[in-house]
Amino acid sequence: MAKTKKAEAQEWMYDIISQPLVTEKSTLGSQHGQVTFRVPPTATKPQIKLAVETLFEVKVKGVNTLVTKGKTKRFKGITGRRSNVKKAVVTLEEGQTIDVGAGL
Repeated sequence: MAKTKKAEAQEWMYDIISQPLVTEKSTLGSQHGQVTFRVPPTATKPQIKLAVETLFEVKVKGVNTLVTKGKTKRFKGITGRRSNVKKAVVTLEEGQTIDVGAGL
């Protein structure tokens, strides 16, 4: 019975940490032990911390979140809107690293 509970927990953790964000700014944060992930808008900081610690087997010092509001864009005269994106900047303890290029 405990194995099924653990499997369910693992499944929602993969939903929380959907993909890493690799941008110039997030790459600069990696020098300070920070990794940036794209997360669902309903994800909380404790959920993100638990998911990162479990999936990557590292110790997390802190989690900061931000929501980037979607922009209105035009393509060939048709107006569209990008969706809002929630990002999580995870600060790791000293000596801990995550290789975002390797995947899960």
